[in-house]
Amino acid sequence: MLALLAAFTCSFAITMFVVHATKTRGALLLDSDTSGPQKFHARPVARVGGIGIFAGLLAALLPMAVQAPDMAVLAATLLACGLPAFAGGLVEDLTKSVRPLYRLIATAVSALLAAALLASVLTRTDIPGLDWLVSFALGSTALTVFAVAGIANSVNIIDGLNGLASMCVVIMLGALAYVAFQVGDGFVGALALAGIGAVLGFFLWNYPAGLIFLGDGGAYFLGFFVAELSILLLARNPTVSPLFPLLVCIYPVFETMFSIYRRRVIRSVPPSMPDGIHLHSLIYRRLMRWAVGDSSARALTRRNSATSPFLWLLCMLSVVPAMLFWDSSAWNAVFLALFGLVYLALYWRIVRFKAPRWMRAMVGRPQWVGDHQRPRA
Repeated sequence: MLALLAAFTCSFAITMFVVHATKTRGALLLDSDTSGPQKFHARPVARVGGIGIFAGLLAALLPMAVQAPDMAVLAATLLACGLPAFAGGLVEDLTKSVRPLYRLIATAVSALLAAALLASVLTRTDIPGLDWLVSFALGSTALTVFAVAGIANSVNIIDGLNGLASMCVVIMLGALAYVAFQVGDGFVGALALAGIGAVLGFFLWNYPAGLIFLGDGGAYFLGFFVAELSILLLARNPTVSPLFPLLVCIYPVFETMFSIYRRRVIRSVPPSMPDGIHLHSLIYRRLMRWAVGDSSARALTRRNSATSPFLWLLCMLSVVPAMLFWDSSAWNAVFLALFGLVYLALYWRIVRFKAPRWMRAMVGRPQWVGDHQRPRA
């Protein structure tokens, strides 16, 4: 618990400093581009929220060093392994010049370092075919790198609205902490709690006002962090189902896989090309965008933040059963399939301007639907 408090306090303070620093160093820190397909902010905002989160986790090492020195050494090693993923994204946040491929390569390097220094590799999957693959050292390492880079990229993809990615990460880390303590793994449990504290220190500045964004540095590092804790939990505790982490992370993972399919197969464009029709984008544009309110920056920010809770609920739809059935691959597989069906059904309705009635009721949505059908004065 001390690690959580230290991480929260440091993250909150550093993020506050960054927010105030934008007043004098805005040209370097601010994201002035508000016109992209995944841009939902109405004014320039700093995109370096990952700085506070990483600093918060570093601060958590101090109480760990006092209470459990061996644990602190392992935690410091994990953070050192995550530096390439964090640095690759942070450079992009500051310069806007790092291609997605290079950021993925940096994350892959982080995964390789963790595999070499912490033995953080996948050795079981409970998936036919893959279990044979991970029986070989090369196959195990390759699948591990692919999984870590994929989860990191998926967290970055859902980082489009105030509080969306950060709260989803908090929910995921909460599930990892719960299961870690269930099986007596204090190391993974303590790091997950420290991660929750660090993210919450940032979250209070990001949600609902949107004073600072997570940025690629924060998103890629948090994706790496969640993925590595998941792999370490499996490697250290054979009673945990290997499908448990997948079910915990399935919302951003499924969003990524569906986006690749949608871009490559349906639209015939490169999978890396950004667009504005992710599920969270659709909920904002076709459900929240024309909700009651004016077009001022404050109203736009309020509607931006009001969109995220819908996706938090979607994330919890998989995380809750994962926590209940963390030791059963059969039940995890069932809920993975159910989540995919729910996601596709929800996407299918919203993309056709037929948002479920309960969603319209929650935002006071009128019966008209469609971006082109704004209410008359």
